[in-house]
Amino acid sequence: MKITKTKKWWGVILLLLVVLSILAFYPLPPQSPIQYYDRDSGLLKTEKVAAEKLLVWLYNNPLGEATLWTLVKRKLVSSIYGSRMDRPSSAKKIQTFIEAFDIDRSSFQKQEFNSFNDFFSRRLKNNARPVDTNATVVVSPADGKLLAYADVSQSDFIIKGHRFNVLSFLNNAELAQNYLDGTLVILRLAPPDYHRFHFPISGVLSPITRIDGDYYSVNPLALREMTEIFCLNKREFTILTSPLFGDVVVAEVGATMVGSIVQTYTGSVVNKGEEKGYFKFGGSTVVLLFKKNSICLDDDLLMNTVEGYETEVQMGERIGAAK
Repeated sequence: MKITKTKKWWGVILLLLVVLSILAFYPLPPQSPIQYYDRDSGLLKTEKVAAEKLLVWLYNNPLGEATLWTLVKRKLVSSIYGSRMDRPSSAKKIQTFIEAFDIDRSSFQKQEFNSFNDFFSRRLKNNARPVDTNATVVVSPADGKLLAYADVSQSDFIIKGHRFNVLSFLNNAELAQNYLDGTLVILRLAPPDYHRFHFPISGVLSPITRIDGDYYSVNPLALREMTEIFCLNKREFTILTSPLFGDVVVAEVGATMVGSIVQTYTGSVVNKGEEKGYFKFGGSTVVLLFKKNSICLDDDLLMNTVEGYETEVQMGERIGAAK
């Protein structure tokens, strides 16, 4: 009897392994490339995505989705991987990464790094990112690819038909009322980007609000399948108040393998272009929310977004001006 039960369980395990093997190789749907506009040249380019095959598998394969829900989106997994990127041994990955994504080293403040995270959160030379000092101008808070919406209530983003949910994002019904028809900027930082973020305007800061959440990827390959990611992920925000722009929400959103969001600023009075903080390893996002009629975003950013494309921008360059 005991032998018969053992054989039965081995049969179940074998069947399970066969099913998992089949699911692991479940055919993946073809993915259209991620294209964006290079703002300087006006050319439409195709993004090279880090771990692209893994991302497609996680968000389009039954076994991959199970792995995503049970492990990958969890804080523990991102924290463990982030800790690995703090080890001195991780520095050996740096040169391969720089070559794979053709990253310009000449703008780095230093050329030698103690770990991959040390490289990932690198500072740039003081003149590497000129900041538009015109008081009426809003600048990009980081390097990345930007989506721009004059009216957040009309924000069909990534997948047409999905609206950015201000209430869910801020997790504060009273505060959200101020931005339901306001202006929205979503700036996505890919792993190869400079990962420090800065203040888009000068003003006075409120205390930080932190909202716990998951760690889904913010890459468009993931957003095509889960458009609510921004409202599910860990995020934190502050209100930046200025006479010209009123109360502006400045938020940072974590993502898969982001070890942490680190705030480096001190005090409550800040100047445009000053460093606010940085992300440790992983792709991440900065979100800006302006009240209605407080800003005019630049036309090229709005038009590219309407066409369904992000625009590549650098920290310090103009993205709009006071209305």
